[in-house]
Amino acid sequence: MGIVKIDDRVHEEVRRASAVMCRSINAQAEFWLRIGMLAEANPTWSFNDIVKAQLVEAGVGLVEATAA
Repeated sequence: MGIVKIDDRVHEEVRRASAVMCRSINAQAEFWLRIGMLAEANPTWSFNDIVKAQLVEAGVGLVEATAA
């Protein structure tokens, strides 16, 4: 594990987002890093595509929504 230096303003945004998302500051920063890396590696994927792929990879059973 290493230390990553980030701008104080970015750290404050991570702190605020972590409170909303019920994650630790480190977990929020790691989430954004992972999503960013996956977005760069898969430029045609939407955010929802990335999250869905991560859930599938983790073995989370997904329930598809059906039209009413």
